[in-house]
Order: sequence, then structure tokens, then C-alpha cells
Amino acid sequence: MLSTKHAVLLVTDAAINIILGVLLLLFPAGLIELLGLPPTPSFFYTSIFGAVLFGIGIALIVEVIGASRHIRGLGLGGAIIINLCGGAALLIWLLKGSLTIPLRGSIVLWSIALIVLAISLAEILTKSWSNRS
Repeated sequence: MLSTKHAVLLVTDAAINIILGVLLLLFPAGLIELLGLPPTPSFFYTSIFGAVLFGIGIALIVEVIGASRHIRGLGLGGAIIINLCGGAALLIWLLKGSLTIPLRGSIVLWSIALIVLAISLAEILTKSWSNRS
């Protein structure tokens, strides 16, 4: 059985992934322009990334719902690693300074990086990924 804090972190992480995934899957062109992100000649990678995020979110939900039935999805340990890798890669792009994007794009990307890294930090600090919380 999952602890309450473990379930809350899993659902929060899942919600973030599902929302971003759906937005990238359904509105890649409009979303990129609206947020001021770097333009791309094809939305192939944007929609694939959206599908991956959506899948990660669903896997986290399966972990919460399936815990009582011994069905495994993606646990917090995996989510932490995914979030740290994605957040770190985004921070490197932002700090490298080679992106030519409007201020709103910078704000959006910095916000995403900080949110993803913050949820990872919360998950690490609560040790909810460990069986010995």
C-alpha cells in the first residue's frame, strides 16, 4: 500500500506529465508559437515527446491505482531520474545561451525546468521512492 505522501507525489508528477504531453500531442504548432519556444521545421519530435510525457504520466497513475492490486507502473525512483535528466538537459540549453527565443519563451522554459527539478527534489527529500520512508 502506498503512503499518502507517496501517492500525492505520484499523482502530482503524473498530472504535470499528462498535461504537458496532451498539449504537445494536440497543439504542437500553436503551443510552440504561443509559448515563444524555438520554432521547428517539423512537429514530429514535439509530438513524440508529448507521447512520451503522456505515457510517463499514465505509468505513474498505474503505479498509484495498481498498488493495491500489485500492478506496477512507473515508481517515483524512475520518475525522479526522468525528471532530473530532462530538467538538467533543459537547464544546460538555457544556460548555454544559444536559444534565440522571446522573453516569454525563456520564462516558460525556466518555469518548466524549475518545476520539474522542484518535484524531483521534493520526491528525493521525502524519500518516498524508498520502501524505508
